[in-house]
Amino acid sequence: MTLAQFLVESVPSADFTLDGQEGRHAAAVRRLRAGERLQVSDGRGTVARCVVAAAGKDTLDLTVERRWTEPAPAPRVVVVQALVKGDRGELAVELATEAGADEIVPWRARRSIAKWETGPRGDKALAKWRSTAREAGKQSRRAWLPDVADPVDLDGLSQRVGAAALALVLEAGTARPLAEVTLPGEGDILLVVGPEGGIDPTELDALTSAGATPVRLGPSVLRTSTAAAVALGAIGALTPRWQ
Repeated sequence: MTLAQFLVESVPSADFTLDGQEGRHAAAVRRLRAGERLQVSDGRGTVARCVVAAAGKDTLDLTVERRWTEPAPAPRVVVVQALVKGDRGELAVELATEAGADEIVPWRARRSIAKWETGPRGDKALAKWRSTAREAGKQSRRAWLPDVADPVDLDGLSQRVGAAALALVLEAGTARPLAEVTLPGEGDILLVVGPEGGIDPTELDALTSAGATPVRLGPSVLRTSTAAAVALGAIGALTPRWQ
């Protein structure tokens, strides 16, 4: 049976009350009752399996049955996702989180229609991405939730490329498949996904000069909202991440 997961600031080792927003969701929305089980996590590797001892209007009294800490995935995968228009950006974040991204970096690519200018509108868009990652991490019962960083421009992204153990740019027009690249067993793998119109050639040249390797996933062209999730699946199978 799949257990629902809820987030807490710190995972207790003894009996406790789940309250606040997560408590209301568990008691009022999910309607969990005495005797049912759930998981709580701090999003930083620690998880506890609990049984409901008593249910209130918007709280649950929980008995901790088992508490453990999962190691952080290695190698670490950082998804750089170009800004996309509408809800496709949140879909990209949702799918990447479910597929195991450890960090998501919004990128103001030259061909991005969405711009996220500095100010309230940009802050609101970033908050949506962070909320989406949080909820997707809960849904997929991840012990480690991904960070969603502040957006970067090309210069900031080039710096991230130079600091990574390996940087890959998903580019359908390149000849080299991802399966032929030797992937590191530790450190950061930076995975760059361009916007709907593709990565501008000058940006691709700059990223390549900084040390990135252009690769393709397969014979078909994927949407920007699904490309990272597919690549994460391949990386999971080709590295120790899924072992």
